[in-house]
Amino acid sequence: MLSDRLSIAMESGAFAIPPSGTIAVVGARASDDLSELPTDRVEVVTRHYPDFKGFQDRGFAVATDVQGPYSAAIICLPRSKAEGRDMIRRVAQVAEGPVAVDGQKTDGIDSFLKDIRRRARVGESISKAHGKFFIFTGGDFADWAPQPAPLLEGRFRTAPGVFSADKIDPGSKELVGALPKALKGHVVDLGAGWGFLSDAILSRDSVTRLDLVESDHAAIEVAKANITDPRAHFHWADARTFRPEARVDHVISNPPFHQSRAADPGLGQAFIRAAASILKPSGHLWLVANRHLPYESTLQDAFQSVEILGQTASFKLYTAARPRSSRKG
Repeated sequence: MLSDRLSIAMESGAFAIPPSGTIAVVGARASDDLSELPTDRVEVVTRHYPDFKGFQDRGFAVATDVQGPYSAAIICLPRSKAEGRDMIRRVAQVAEGPVAVDGQKTDGIDSFLKDIRRRARVGESISKAHGKFFIFTGGDFADWAPQPAPLLEGRFRTAPGVFSADKIDPGSKELVGALPKALKGHVVDLGAGWGFLSDAILSRDSVTRLDLVESDHAAIEVAKANITDPRAHFHWADARTFRPEARVDHVISNPPFHQSRAADPGLGQAFIRAAASILKPSGHLWLVANRHLPYESTLQDAFQSVEILGQTASFKLYTAARPRSSRKG
């Protein structure tokens, strides 16, 4: 874990922070312990809303993108190699002191260490808990800038690290094909990503309003470029706690089921409960999920009526009605 490796690095002197200036911590999770660092000098940079809010509530300065200048920086590698390279490139441009990189072996930390050694001065590497923490200074990473991604289906923009950045998610395609043409009223897309499902929803003239709710700041910004329909409203927020001003007619969702590389069915289950809490008593949830995920009992607990719309070798499609926990109002 970052917390353990950071503690060792600072105690050993391998990572010595300068006596003044802002220290960037890029890509940390809200569960990470940053108590080794002076809170009043740290700026946590994260594009994920739950982490942003978590650090903000703990008194840290927060930002959604690298700004600088920084006297030192710590980079927590993401799962996406392209996103990780761009993150390192942008931090190196504005860091005036040491830059630390932390990550698990499953996130490619060894490959990054090897590549950075070819470009910069690399100090001590600390290995613990199936990961590494190393420090570098200097280096030229200009060629790590991401290349413009080709438009999906000739019109959809994406960004490095967002869900389904290289192709349209097949589960979302299945859900689009199963949605009724008569969908109408106020719709919420929980976990909207870069907007594929929302685009399909807005092809229906009977939809009066669509709220796109997404926790990845990069994804919601791309969605704004993909969807210009005035009925669309964009929310950088945690879908699990999002609450519209009034109950809605429909919720559509292809919920995530990973917080790291390990599957976490609790995420999708939380999306289902959130959908039930914001729907009208007559409202419907339209959901796609990987076949192996244990969502049936959660759907039955949250809704009085649950129906399987269809299934493939990989996915199940559900609709659920008459939520048990609709809010008043």
